[in-house]
Amino acid sequence: MSRIGRKPITIPENVQVELGPKVIVRGPLGELSYKILPGIKVEKKDSGLLVSRTDDSKEVRALHGLTRSLIANNVEGVSLGFKKNLELRGIGFRASISVDKLLLSVGYSHPVEIEPPAGISFAVSGNKILVKGIDKELVGRVASEIRATRPPDAYKGKGIRYEGETVRLKPGKAAKAGVGAAT
Repeated sequence: MSRIGRKPITIPENVQVELGPKVIVRGPLGELSYKILPGIKVEKKDSGLLVSRTDDSKEVRALHGLTRSLIANNVEGVSLGFKKNLELRGIGFRASISVDKLLLSVGYSHPVEIEPPAGISFAVSGNKILVKGIDKELVGRVASEIRATRPPDAYKGKGIRYEGETVRLKPGKAAKAGVGAAT
């Protein structure tokens, strides 16, 4: 039995859950749904949800913990939300918000515009970018797309990186003019 799949999902007071062919989760920040896959059963117990499986086939066992985690992420997303922090490193690298679009000046000849999908919002303060939303997968994907516009350079470390991410820098050229040359 899946260790993660067995854990009950606690539902906060301000969140409503509807069960059916889809699990619909409503909270103060919005609404998310997840389609229950065949072989998985979701039921309400006390003040939470319990995810179980109907048989022990390999496919259903693989989906048991996944289903529980995705529903738990939906519950957390509509009650608290998710966020990812990014930081800009480099001389002249700037970020700003203009009419709900994120404008990045990251060393290209033109500013890079990133339009947020529905349910995602941006906040900028100094050299930090905050990506917020209720869908964990969507927040991560948008943060990844922002980082991909200028990933950290391997030699100087300039670029966009996740907050707290460490970038291992490669050494520069070891052979300088006159070093190691035969006279």
